[in-house]
Amino acid sequence: MPDTLTITDNRTGKQYEVPIENDTIKAIDLRKIKVKDDDFGMMAYDPAFMNTASVKSKITYIDGDKGILRYRGYPIEQLAENSTSYLQVAYLLLHGELPNQQQREEWRANVKGHTFIHENVKKLMEGFRYDAHPMGMFISTLAALSTFYPEAKNIFDEATRKKQIYRMIGKVPTIAAFAYRHSKGLPYIYPDNDLTYAGNFLSMMFKMAEPTYKVNPVFERALTILFILHADHEQNCSTNTMRGIGSSHVDPYSACAGAAAALWGPLHGGANEAVLHMLDEIGSLNNVPAFIKAVKEGKGKLMGFGHRVYKNYDPRAKVIKKLADEVFAVTGKNPKLDIALELERIALEDEYFVKRKLYPNVDFYSGLIYQSMGFSMDFFPVLFAIPRTAGWLAHWQEHILDPDQKIARPRQIYLGPAERNWVPMDKRK
Repeated sequence: MPDTLTITDNRTGKQYEVPIENDTIKAIDLRKIKVKDDDFGMMAYDPAFMNTASVKSKITYIDGDKGILRYRGYPIEQLAENSTSYLQVAYLLLHGELPNQQQREEWRANVKGHTFIHENVKKLMEGFRYDAHPMGMFISTLAALSTFYPEAKNIFDEATRKKQIYRMIGKVPTIAAFAYRHSKGLPYIYPDNDLTYAGNFLSMMFKMAEPTYKVNPVFERALTILFILHADHEQNCSTNTMRGIGSSHVDPYSACAGAAAALWGPLHGGANEAVLHMLDEIGSLNNVPAFIKAVKEGKGKLMGFGHRVYKNYDPRAKVIKKLADEVFAVTGKNPKLDIALELERIALEDEYFVKRKLYPNVDFYSGLIYQSMGFSMDFFPVLFAIPRTAGWLAHWQEHILDPDQKIARPRQIYLGPAERNWVPMDKRK
């Protein structure tokens, strides 16, 4: 006998058998629960998708209670420790398996073959104000690529789709670096495809007059690991946006620009910047007790702690904390680190925070590392968007090829006035 859920409607006394599959029921099955035959039927009300699955996915698995994050079954800790290249993890997300030697070389060559952007795109970026926000430039330029590659709208042609994936993963570091250089009034640096994905990005960001940029191996490794940690995170706000926009069958550049816009929000990709602002506000170790007291009284927020999904220590935060020590050994310790460590100690011991399961998340230490490596705070969301592009594209591809999916259109519960008649201007109150 198949698994079912028996629902009794106390309004009518009727019982309904609803099939259970993968520990879920289909929301559409609730529609048969009616008081009258001409009723619309029962709906589920779930603001912010707190308990609604809108997709079936094979890409990323999260168990927030146990602090587990896996890409295609591989624990994030293993990928961060063993992967020497972000592109290898991007391949895994998009193809479902780690590449063999031949697949890795072909994948790398295809992506590196698309690192340069059209000179007209460069001119487009030059048209932004000198003080334009790098993330605004990144989003706008990403969207503009759809006009340069109109064939991208042929999303169900596999060869065309693959080419756009190569293009986007290859070009986002270049667009990001150009946006940064523009904001600093510096000349753009073209890609160096002899370098790794992370090394090339660092070159485009920081190269000055030297003939060849010498990549710091510690920074290169740190950026590679940070890119891997941020490559995907299941059905978060920006990924849900990518799927939602993509469900209209628009080209992937437009969908990705929308996802990047969602990422820009302070509750998503801007969270690590909020952590640094909090640490600046605290100022010194002596002020930590007063700050903690204010948080407990509801007069402030402990940024970088707690997560919508994780009710345990964010596994990415454990990797980043260790990584921070390696970076600080080169740059010198970030003066905010002592404050951060004290906040973490208190949060892991104080009953107030333990009871609320407020553990450090990925944003708590990442901002400290980025700042120590020379990245400005307004660039943090761009650093997030570069690696997340692979995750967005993996979900976009999975979504458009899923026969269950249609154009996204949530239902609403209408609470406005019923039908009423037009009132002439002179009779309105």
